[in-house]
Parts: sequence; structure tokens; C-alpha cells
Amino acid sequence: MPAGVERVDDAVEAGRPVDASAGRAATASGTGKRAWRVVLGFGVVSLAADMVYEGARSVYGPLLASLGASAVVVGLTTGAGEAVALLLRLVSGPLADRTRRYWTLTIFGYGLTAVCVPLLAVTPALGGAGLAVAAVLILAERLGKAVRSPAKSALLADAASRVGMGRGLGVHKALDQVGAFAGPLIVAAIIASSAGLLWPALAALAAPAVVAMLLLFAIRSRAQPSRAAAGGPAPQASPAAGRKSLPARFHWFAVAMALCTAGLVTFGLIGFHLVRAGVVATAAVPLMYAAAMAAGAVAALATGMSYDRAGPWMLVVLPAMIAGVPALVFGGGLPAPVAGILVWGAAVGVQDSTVKALVAELVPRDSRATAYGIFAAVQGAGALAGGAAAGLLYEQSVTSLVAAVALVQAVALLTLIGVLVRNKPSDAVT
Repeated sequence: MPAGVERVDDAVEAGRPVDASAGRAATASGTGKRAWRVVLGFGVVSLAADMVYEGARSVYGPLLASLGASAVVVGLTTGAGEAVALLLRLVSGPLADRTRRYWTLTIFGYGLTAVCVPLLAVTPALGGAGLAVAAVLILAERLGKAVRSPAKSALLADAASRVGMGRGLGVHKALDQVGAFAGPLIVAAIIASSAGLLWPALAALAAPAVVAMLLLFAIRSRAQPSRAAAGGPAPQASPAAGRKSLPARFHWFAVAMALCTAGLVTFGLIGFHLVRAGVVATAAVPLMYAAAMAAGAVAALATGMSYDRAGPWMLVVLPAMIAGVPALVFGGGLPAPVAGILVWGAAVGVQDSTVKALVAELVPRDSRATAYGIFAAVQGAGALAGGAAAGLLYEQSVTSLVAAVALVQAVALLTLIGVLVRNKPSDAVT
């Protein structure tokens, strides 16, 4: 670290006044580099962690089935896992803001994933108890996601605000998506080379799990998370932290994004259609998913950079993207579904990166974890409602599904425009 930055940091730590010119010079030379280290560090941690849990999620169904689960049990287990991952953020988000234990919750959450996923490799050897143990481990892994996500997102947004909110979150998501792309492919390759056995692939995921945890501790030891973006000390823990009233614009934005999520048909339904309609063989579906994750990485990076230049108005493209997915993926032939899957992946990438940039700017800095928790829960409700409705409409009429998604996205667009019209740069609270 440059000596000037070190002196300014020491002064801030001790509560001494800092010369303004020295502070500006230190910020220019060191703060941005330190922030990029945090952003890139979290990006690589997410890359390794996504290899672990996305790789495992790609075979949850076959694993549970091999342990004796019925289709109902598979659906209940995986559905309950996603509910846990989303709804419990309503608890973990405010907890992070109230206790200021952002790093503790982040490390604990990643630790649950790093431990639970490789342990799934032993479930086939447990006989009749294997199914119950696997279900518990899957739920615990999703609990880890719920615990860490709001706290990690708050830490990441704090660092990204110093390098460009959209750019920082976009780079992080792009790295995250690389892991989501690589994990299932690695799992598929190991299964293919081990005569169809699942446990070697799950056991192999211990390697990226260890890498993720080691990197996380390294980032924690080098980062300075307690300092505010402006260079001052972070506020002390307060019983009121995390319970402040969030702006109405945030709630309306959450509604708009929940409508977008409701309209984004699940990849499960897309894959089901492609196989049932004979568009592709079952073995090609994971490759389609990997391509979607790659598209998400590119979209996150591109829209993140555009966000910093053009502002949040570029998010109006999201409802249009989502509205076009059903018409493409449920169309005839192969080119249209492939294009639709790429658009689907791009929309997912924007939702999990650039959208979060506006969340961070709509709420007070010390309530970001709370906001991210609420936002995820509202999106989860939209996903549950939209998934159920899409399945019912698909069985009745694809045309009805396409029309319904278009209508929901029109409402989402109008709601989003209302938020953006009322959003002013001066409204952002840091």
C-alpha cells in the first residue's frame, strides 16, 4: 500500500483529522485499487462457489432419484430449497445491518455451501438414510445462500460504489457466471468418465469449495470493510440499523422486478419443452444451460458499464427482453429456441447484477443488506407465482403463455418507468 494511503488510513482509524488534499491524493492512488481488489476478489470467490453449487444443482434430480425419491419428493426438496434461499433473506438482511457482522455472515454462508455440497458424495453409501441426509444437506446449502447473500451484496456494493456501481457489479456477475457455466460442464465430464456414477463428481467439488473459502479469508484480511466509501469510519452498530423505513421508490422497484421475474419462464420449463417437442436430445439441455450462463456473463458486464454511463434508464430493456423469450423458445425449429435461451440467460445476468446497482442507490447505505433481503424475497414470490402460471398456461396454449408474459412485462415496464421518473441523483443515500 502506498505510504500516503497508509497514513490517511491510520488517521481515519484513529479518528484524527485528515488533510483534504492528502485525502484526495490517497483516494485517487489507493482507494480505487483497494475497491477493485475487493470486487475482483468477490468475483473469483463467486466463480469458485458457483462451480460448487451450480454443479451440484445440475444433478440434484438424478441424485435424489438414485436415493429412492419420487418426483414429488424431488420437487418438494428442490422447491423448499429455493424458498429457503429467498425467503430467509428477510431475516438475514436486517440481521446483517443490525449487527454489522457482514463478513461473519458472508463467511458462514459460504462455509455451509463448501461443507454441504461435497458431503452429498457420501449419501449413496448411507443406505436407507441417504435420501433424508441428502435432503437436509440440500436445504442447508440453500440456507447458506440465504445467510450470505444480503451481507455479501452490501459489502460488494460498498466496494463497487468506488469504481462505478454498474461496472463493479457487472464484472462480479460476469465472473460469477463463468463458474455457473463451468460447474455443470465439469460435473457432466466427471460423470461421463466414471460410468455414470454421481458421487465422484460431487466429491470433486470439494476442490473449488476449498479455493473459495481460502480466497474469502484472504479478501477479508486485506479489505477494509469498516470504512465508508467517502473515507470515514463506518457507523457503529445500532439497534435501529436495518430497521429504517426504506424509500417508496425501492418498494415500487421491487414490484417492477418481481413482475419481470414472474414473466421470465424457468429454464426447467424451457428444457422440458425442448425435449418433449423433440427439438434437442436430453443430453444437449445442460449445454444449452451453459450457453445461457455465458450470455448472462456478457450481458452483466455490458449493461453494468452502460449503467455507469447512461444511468438506470437502460434497465427499460429488461421487460422487452423477457417478453421476447417465450415466443422464441417455444417457436419451431432450432435457431429460434437457441436465440431465446441466449436472451433468457442475458436477462438473468442483468437481473442479478445491474438491477442490484439501482437497489444500492435507492436505499441508505447502512440498510442495503435489509433492502437486498426484502428485494430477493419479493422476487422469489414473483418467481413462484410466475412459474406456476407459466406451467398451467403452457399445458393449455403456448399462445396464451406468450400473450400473458407480454402483458405482465408491459405492466412491469410502466412500473419501472414510474420509478425512474421519480429517481434523482440526489436521492441516493450513502
